[in-house]
Amino acid sequence: MAITVVDYNAGNLTSVMNALKYIGADAKVSRDPDEIAKATRLIFPGVGAAASAMETLTKTGIGEAIKAVVRSGNPVLGICIGCQIILEESEEDGGVKTLGLIPGRAVRFKDEPGLKIPHMGWNQVNFVREHPIMKGIRSGCDFYYVHSYYPQVPAEYSFAETTYGTQTFTGLVGKDNLIASQFHQEKSGEVGLAMLKNFCDWNV
Repeated sequence: MAITVVDYNAGNLTSVMNALKYIGADAKVSRDPDEIAKATRLIFPGVGAAASAMETLTKTGIGEAIKAVVRSGNPVLGICIGCQIILEESEEDGGVKTLGLIPGRAVRFKDEPGLKIPHMGWNQVNFVREHPIMKGIRSGCDFYYVHSYYPQVPAEYSFAETTYGTQTFTGLVGKDNLIASQFHQEKSGEVGLAMLKNFCDWNV
């Protein structure tokens, strides 16, 4: 079953496609909203700012196409900014309304002495709820992060947590056929590839 990877000018497509190729997944990149809306399995990755991402999603119709796939019940994975724009809003850029697929908002790390923002590098991810995307992966493994904002969601939508400085935040959010990580699976070595493979095999 082919995976459609969304291209909305948010970067990072090459590393995602390379990771999918490495695990033997049949994947294609698309920026055509009609094609995206018909996806049987969808990944929307990205790096960058919420406002510019939402502007592109709105202007191109890709945002509505992503919503259509979520409504269809087919598996959807968001990565990094793709984890933030599925929420209702983001604090970034003075406040941005986002796709509203999961209750919650993206908030910025609070400044702490000695704490570098953005949070960049490997950090431990502790699972707080089971999900098929975690199959065979041990809680407490390290995944790779690059971000200044993180998802703040009701506990029922949180599947994993990470601590940075004194702040513990949600690193994996989900609802029904939608799952999204603040960390980058495609940059997280063997555990990241295992999680991508689990997504490819996930039967909702």
